[in-house]
Amino acid sequence: MKEVLLRTIENVDWITLILCCSIATMVLAKKIYYGRFANFIILPFNNKYIFLYNKKDKLSHWFTIFLSIFQLLNFALFLYYLDSIFHVTQRSTTPFSYMITLGVLIAFFFSKLILHLCNAFVFNIQGAISEFLFKKISYFNYSSLVMFIANILLTYIVKDSKIVIYISVLLIITINTLGWVTAIRNHQKLITNNFFYFILYLCTLEIAPLVLLGDYFKD
Repeated sequence: MKEVLLRTIENVDWITLILCCSIATMVLAKKIYYGRFANFIILPFNNKYIFLYNKKDKLSHWFTIFLSIFQLLNFALFLYYLDSIFHVTQRSTTPFSYMITLGVLIAFFFSKLILHLCNAFVFNIQGAISEFLFKKISYFNYSSLVMFIANILLTYIVKDSKIVIYISVLLIITINTLGWVTAIRNHQKLITNNFFYFILYLCTLEIAPLVLLGDYFKD
């Protein structure tokens, strides 16, 4: 009994460290770029953040980088809990499995980003793709706030709660769907003029990578 208790405390300790690191990145982003943060926090209800910062620095700005770190840390932990609760894979849920998940997500994130930028270079639409990516990443970074709250609840309050997972997934999908709708609406003319390439883009750079990522975690 004592051994089980110690193991549980140890598990919570490493998760607490991950959560503290993610909080630190968010606090740092807020402290250094308060104006950006104030506009970002109301993103689903007001597009001011997109309109103000879509033309400046975009993906390479440190505020976006801080939020992406926050997102990756919490996304990996959310997937860890998803696997732990629903037994999606046959892997044991350990700190090492979390690190593997985090590593795969980082590799996936950068590989997909590079493919997007290469595609933009080939078709000479760097500006449009950069703006499109900024919108998508901004909304996905915002949805990581939902992941963070879910991770807090699953760690300290309602452990192994499927309801928390279901609600969180629904909110994450809703936020990112809103981001997609906003991005498509803002680039409607470009998409209409290049509809075939847009469908090709969806299949090769959006759907296919997600299928491959899903197959990896399933296996």
